[in-house]
Amino acid sequence: MLARLPLYMRLVRLDKPIGSLLLLWPTLNALWIASEGRPSPMLLVIFTVGTILMRSAGCAINDYADRDFDRHVKRTAERPITSGKIKAWEAVALAAALALVAFLLILPLNTLTKELSVFALFVAGTYPFTKRFFTIPQAYLGIAFGFGIPMAFAAVQNHVPALAWIMLAANVFWSVAYDTEYAMVDRDDDIKIGIRTSALTFGRYDVLAVMLCYAATLGVYVGIGIALAFGWLYWLGWLAAAGCAVYHYGLIRNRERVACFAAFKHNNWLGGMLFAGIALHYAFSN
Repeated sequence: MLARLPLYMRLVRLDKPIGSLLLLWPTLNALWIASEGRPSPMLLVIFTVGTILMRSAGCAINDYADRDFDRHVKRTAERPITSGKIKAWEAVALAAALALVAFLLILPLNTLTKELSVFALFVAGTYPFTKRFFTIPQAYLGIAFGFGIPMAFAAVQNHVPALAWIMLAANVFWSVAYDTEYAMVDRDDDIKIGIRTSALTFGRYDVLAVMLCYAATLGVYVGIGIALAFGWLYWLGWLAAAGCAVYHYGLIRNRERVACFAAFKHNNWLGGMLFAGIALHYAFSN
């Protein structure tokens, strides 16, 4: 087992934390807003660790679902399952174990949060299979990646206000933006193997679609800032996030693989800037 540990770590992408961060920023945004800048240490630990565990479980299920496709894509051909270094049942078992630990983490929380976690698990587990029939599976991914938002509000307030669903919608737009950039890297391979992605659906309008999704995401956060009367520190974070989106346009406009992948990874900074604005606003307001 110790000898296979590096393979399991690669399977759940612990060597590539970008995915966990893209889940974590929206969840932290929700925790901070729901608690008015004062989330309890217990909730902070539960949601941070739980986010990492569920992202890891999702990666294992994704590689299980795509094991026959990944061998035809240069970037994924050496993943542990596809290369035969890990058996398919091992990935399923590991995903189930990680999801169980994540559920155990939320046992101290209220019933509503636990009920929402069941739906979150369903969405995360079924996402990999939507690439067979859904033309924009990245939208489904946005729900999976953002369901920590209503769960955070439920954990803090014991109900899910309209604001939580609005923030989830913003996360769907953001996910479509950054995962389309990711899909632009594999466009040629995806055409050959028949997987559906937003990059293929948008076609020659892919760059425009990405920028419109960024605009929708940032537009929602303008509304949030106005509705909650956030101060100048929030708007400074918002401007930095908007600057990231503009920078991404410069990277993806020529549709070069390396540059598109760089844009995808740089979304960590966009999400981080939005969170920094929210956290700084509450820190100085409180």
